[in-house]
Amino acid sequence: MNKIKVLVVDDSAIVRKVFSEELSKYPDIQVIGVAPDPYIAREKIVNLKPDVITLDIEMPRMDGLTFLRKLMKYYPIPAIIVSSLTPQGGKLTLEAMDIGAVDVIAKPSTAYSVGDMSAQLADKIRAASRVRITKRDETVQEDAATAEPIRALAQTSNKVIAIGASTGGTEALKNVLTKMPPNSPGIVIVQHMPANFTTAFAARLNDLSQISVKEAQDNDSVTPGTALLAPGNFHMILRRSGARYYVEVKTGPMVHHQRPAVDVLFKSTAKYAGANAIGVILTGMGSDGAEGLLEMKNAGASTIAQDEKSCVVFGMPKEAIKLGAADKVVSIEKIASEIVKMV
Repeated sequence: MNKIKVLVVDDSAIVRKVFSEELSKYPDIQVIGVAPDPYIAREKIVNLKPDVITLDIEMPRMDGLTFLRKLMKYYPIPAIIVSSLTPQGGKLTLEAMDIGAVDVIAKPSTAYSVGDMSAQLADKIRAASRVRITKRDETVQEDAATAEPIRALAQTSNKVIAIGASTGGTEALKNVLTKMPPNSPGIVIVQHMPANFTTAFAARLNDLSQISVKEAQDNDSVTPGTALLAPGNFHMILRRSGARYYVEVKTGPMVHHQRPAVDVLFKSTAKYAGANAIGVILTGMGSDGAEGLLEMKNAGASTIAQDEKSCVVFGMPKEAIKLGAADKVVSIEKIASEIVKMV
């Protein structure tokens, strides 16, 4: 079996040691080297040719963002950002995702044990190893980001749109939400992301979109023109009281090594919104959301899966399609207009 070769780039000797020890437990992953700063990392990347790197953003001599820009320009390689659980860490991570990083993981902390981190990191490395990274042409990206949004719907609807995403989801969600009309039905979203990063991500989407996007809080109402993003490290459940939809934000065991998990959101949406919902599964590794999307479809909801060509990792949508959970399979560019047709 070909092992996935990983280089750990981090100025913390403890993080380098923990990552190396934890990843050595997985038979399909091999840490081929560690580097305390980007200069040493550059030599090791050229000599050892890793499949994936983990990259600390805040390092001496050259910060991780500067290094990532150079990498993406001259030697594109799948990079997973390792960041502290701080608001500043969240902002820097979003910038790294814009530059071309494929995923993010938080450094282990009191809220986030080494065991949880280990399984997630291994999953993220497997996903990253399947991503095709190309040299970044920033002008092309700008064109995609400024695609024409859909104008207002003829009438508002009390439908609920539930969206789930993982690896590659930050760009995919940006593509969908920036096109949604200002009076679109209420939207609930799970994107696999650690705590604090979801705060920065929701703020970024809010700035770019016609709709209002916010990190969900317990008991928030799901209303037209608003999208609620599940906070990192918490599950989000849709509930209904009379005519009012609202979300419950709660802790609980990880599902598919994830918290928030897409399946938790989708299964609650199937139960409480039934045929009044639209389910959308976007790019991501693994199978989280596939069963939940099938439950939504069986409850009468309309369902959409992102197609293979436009996915960064064709995992979650592939599993949903395999189960027969998707009514439509379309490219990321067409998902917003497909949702609007279903409203």
